[in-house]
Amino acid sequence: MLTRAVKGTKDVLPNQSYIFQYIESAMLKIAGKFGYKEIRTPVFEHTELFTRGVGDTTDVVQKEMYTFPDKGGRSITLRPEGTAGAVRAFIEHGLFNEAMPQKICYLTSCYRYEKPQAGRLREFHQFGVECLGSAEPAADAEVISLADEIFNFLGVKNLRLELNTIGCPVCRPDYHEALRKYFEKNREELCPTCLDRLSRNPMRILDCKSSICSKIAANAPVMLEHICPECSAHFESVKEYLGVMGIDFTLNPRIVRGLDYYTRTVFEFISSEIGAQGTVCGGGRYDGLVETLGGPAVPSLGFGLGIERLLLLMEKQQTPLPEDENCEIFLVTIGKSAQLKAANLARALREEGISAQVDLVGRSVKAQMKYADKICAAHTLVLGDDELAKGEAVLRDMENGNTIIVSLSNFTEDITKAIMERAEENLRKVFEQT
Repeated sequence: MLTRAVKGTKDVLPNQSYIFQYIESAMLKIAGKFGYKEIRTPVFEHTELFTRGVGDTTDVVQKEMYTFPDKGGRSITLRPEGTAGAVRAFIEHGLFNEAMPQKICYLTSCYRYEKPQAGRLREFHQFGVECLGSAEPAADAEVISLADEIFNFLGVKNLRLELNTIGCPVCRPDYHEALRKYFEKNREELCPTCLDRLSRNPMRILDCKSSICSKIAANAPVMLEHICPECSAHFESVKEYLGVMGIDFTLNPRIVRGLDYYTRTVFEFISSEIGAQGTVCGGGRYDGLVETLGGPAVPSLGFGLGIERLLLLMEKQQTPLPEDENCEIFLVTIGKSAQLKAANLARALREEGISAQVDLVGRSVKAQMKYADKICAAHTLVLGDDELAKGEAVLRDMENGNTIIVSLSNFTEDITKAIMERAEENLRKVFEQT
């Protein structure tokens, strides 16, 4: 137990973390082009934030939250998603008094107690964006295009954008009534959770994971048959914007999303290559959430993108990824004087932006060379009494064995020149191959 990770959690090892860093950096950079700036919120919040915001009829609140009393007797919950905390911060810090819309994004860990499976863990990581302060269909389309641009940049293929509208407080009551009448005919077959939802929020039955409830829901009325003229016009405009942006989509009247705060536009980017849980990114509009949580009426929208599920898809598709940055030069030392000189030279190289390492465990020269090979060092340089006396040393290219003499008095300049020449040679080889 002591040396095993808790079920549903996963370590990200050093040889994997650079992939996370690459993807996360790309997401933040792309979001920045759209005007989004990062927000960081606490990993836990007051439980009421999620019961009121996410919705007490959702699977997330009813079955999946990690909730516990703290030492002061307050009910605390590890965040199951990112939007509620971001909106809470928006209200608490008065960001609604700033220029609108407020565009924020985040990289965050989330926690849900559910059955672990491929790409779906109890601790997972999410990239999200929230656009607070716009009721315009153009904002819906822009948020969708942001997600689409992330996938395009990363080289993810064969994603299907599915789109729906789930109405607003004006038209949704009529739809709820239609759903109640439909599901009442099958109430004896509904699971206990959906029986409770039938009176409180029948639309949640459409999102039930039970095979029996899903089968019943397949023929249920759809929201598109009940939306008001305003919601219809909004949805048509969203589709028009997506069309001029060249973003393909399909209509799916069964999408309701798993959280209660959504209104009007909802969407999902779905893959058929990672099993039944194929949603990689999902989001939509939540015009009433800020007000529900105690703030002013601020129309808003956003999305959440699961990083583990994205990585699973990229692995399935063998999406090209950049190689990890390895050690550029390993300084092999012989004797105390050489060790001291190597520490000085390594520091000078790092200040120039060059990755440099030295032996830290007292290895022999042979063992140091083996270690340099294991860590994929591009170059090695041996320093001993002879090299110190001459004021120069031999720099070896570990890939082709080529060597050059470098001056210890002009060390960083000589090393930088050698690295640039090696990079140019590698680039020339790439061009020749293509």
